[in-house]
Formats: sequence, structure tokens, C-alpha cells
Amino acid sequence: MKVLLLTPQLPYPPHQGTSLRNFYIIRGLAQACEVSLLSFLEPGQSVADEQIAPLAELCHTIETVPVPQRTTGKRLYQLLATRRPDMAHRLFSPAFNVRLLHMLQTGNYDIVQIEGIELARYLPVIRHGSPRSKIVFDDHNAETELQRRNFLTDLRQPRRWVAAAYSAEQVRRLRRFERWICRQADWVTAVSHPDKTHLEKLTNGQTPITVIPNSLDVQQFQLEETEAVPNDIVFSGKMDYRPNVDAVLWFVDEVWPHIWRERPSTTFTIVGQKPHARLDRLRHEPGITLTGWVERVAPYLAGAKVFVLPFRVGSGTRLKLIEAMAAGKALVSTAVGAEGFPVEHNRELLLVDDGVEMATAVLHLLNHPEARKRLGQAAQQFAQQYDWRVVVPKFLEIYGQLLAR
Repeated sequence: MKVLLLTPQLPYPPHQGTSLRNFYIIRGLAQACEVSLLSFLEPGQSVADEQIAPLAELCHTIETVPVPQRTTGKRLYQLLATRRPDMAHRLFSPAFNVRLLHMLQTGNYDIVQIEGIELARYLPVIRHGSPRSKIVFDDHNAETELQRRNFLTDLRQPRRWVAAAYSAEQVRRLRRFERWICRQADWVTAVSHPDKTHLEKLTNGQTPITVIPNSLDVQQFQLEETEAVPNDIVFSGKMDYRPNVDAVLWFVDEVWPHIWRERPSTTFTIVGQKPHARLDRLRHEPGITLTGWVERVAPYLAGAKVFVLPFRVGSGTRLKLIEAMAAGKALVSTAVGAEGFPVEHNRELLLVDDGVEMATAVLHLLNHPEARKRLGQAAQQFAQQYDWRVVVPKFLEIYGQLLAR
């Protein structure tokens, strides 16, 4: 079976949610398929053999196109002159179009898989260039619902009303655009059951939708103690991503003061690349560390006493939860942070939505090693079902059904 994947950035090294999902999809598919990849290349990424050897070993062909650059003026023009959402313009590139058409006309692919809504506009190109190929749309987030939550969160803060107005307009446009791509694809995959429910409301059941959760190599997060970077509390994620920024700022404003007052020696480490300017004020807070880019997240997870997911907005599922669970960590999360996973409070983690209650939960775990150990062991067992060896074969089942039609 010949499969072509379209990805928004080169999925190696797999350092954050999108690239992690895409890399392990490729790793799993390569066991049974001939996989080719067409990807955008972000600034700083390289296709040199020594830089992407593990990815190159899995793929028959890797083609890349530089990420298109958009000025603020062009972005404003696109907002005013078109009815498409901002995400539909972000990665639209004539150069990618040309490269995609060439690959379609020479590759004879059975399946073309679109990874995320930012690449949705290339679906008509696929239909034109390779009519026989079946198209799978892997929707990494229910984007309409994600933007709706952004709107409701920003609406509560007068200083964020401009962002709220932007989100309100994007909700309207995304609803139409996400409905279109889901109806045009031959099959849709969602990362969680809540996301599937949101997408089914948009499509009215016109396209099959299957839940295939995010996955990773569980064994990579089970490190020796000597590899660990000691920390009390850890959060990880791409730190220019809006839900991550909101989560950290809420934790620092609503949770951290209670922890610091009761336990002033506590450390909070925020691990992730490209910290947004909104986080600059945290650099001077005692006990708080912004790491920026790190080569590996696993040592920080291995050394953490407690991992937190203080999310108020977002959709899909958070791979960081499974990473921390695979590392055997005790977790404290909001309901949004754990959304999409069949977890229960005080079984695999602690679930709290109030700032004071989250502080109390974190302090309890910091002060009681036996409670951390109990939750960590349950979490590590839970994570096994999200190993790529278990998850990715579900894509092969979908491919088989599509090609049998």
C-alpha cells in the first residue's frame, strides 16, 4: 500500500504535539506501507541526512517546501477580503501546490492523508491530481470548538476583548471551513471522543469519523534516576501556543501564590520552545524557570514530583499528559486538560478546576511521597494503551475499508 502524508512541519525531531503525532503515525505505517512525505519546512529545520536519519529510514520519499511568510498587512488583507478562516491561509503555498501535483502524478498513491486543518485547502488539488486516491483527513483539533473556547475565555477579561472579537469571527469562518473539509474527505479521524462529537455535529454524519488518539513511544519516558533533572512542579509544551500560554498564566496568577505561601522553597519549571512575550513577566518570579527550547523533555518529566495541566481552553487531547504518565508522574489537571481521556479523579490523577483547590492538590502531593507513588504507578499503567504500536494500526484498518469500497 502506498501512502502520502502531508504535514505542516517536518515531523523530526518530534518535540511537540503535532510533530509527535505525525512522527509516530509514520513510524507505525512504515511497518506495513510504503510511506512518502510532503512537508513544510520551518525556519531552523533541516533535511540534512544526519539531522533526520530516523525519519528518512521510515520514508520512501521526503519532499519539503519552506513555510510561506505572511506579513501583518497580508494577514489583514486576507481577513478582510476573503471568507476563509485565518488557519486556511497560514500554510497555503503555490510552491507546495506544484510539488504536491508532481508527487500525485508520479506516485500512484492509494491513500493521501492530510494532517491538520492548515493543509485542508490542498484537498481539491489531491482530487484533481490523483482521482483514484482515497483521502483521509486527520483533524488534530476540533478547531471550531477550540476557537469558541478561546472566545469565551477572552470575553471574561476586558483587556482581551480585541482577541475575543477576533475569535468570534474565526468561529463563524471555521465552522463553515471545517464542515467543508470533513464532508469532502473520504474518512475523518479525530484524536478524542469529544472531538468526534463536535465534528459529527458539523457534518451530520455524512463522512465516517473514527477516534485515533495521539500516541508515542512509552518506553522513551521511563528513564533512569541519573538522567533526571530535579524539579518540584513541571509544565511542558510549545510556549507560543495560545492554550499553553493561557494555562501557565492562570496557574501562576491563581494557583502559584497559594503554593509559594505554604512552601516557599517550591520550584515551577515551564519546559518548552518559543516562550511568548506574555510570559516575560514570569522570568523575574522567584522559583519559576522558563527553559525555552530543550533537546529532550523526558529528563524534566523524570525529575518532576508533580506535573500540572492547568488548561482552561483547548480541544483534542494533550500528548503531554501521556508523556508525564509514561514517566510515572503524579498529575494534577483541570477537566479541560484531561479531556478526551477516560481518567477518573484520584485514580490516575487529580482533577480540579478551582485555583485554590489545585494549589491544595499540588501541595498534598509535594508533601506526601506515597500519594505521588500511587498515582504515578496508576498513570504509567494507563499510558500503555497509547503506545504507537497499539494505536497506529487503527489507520491501517481504515485504509483497508476505504480500498475495499
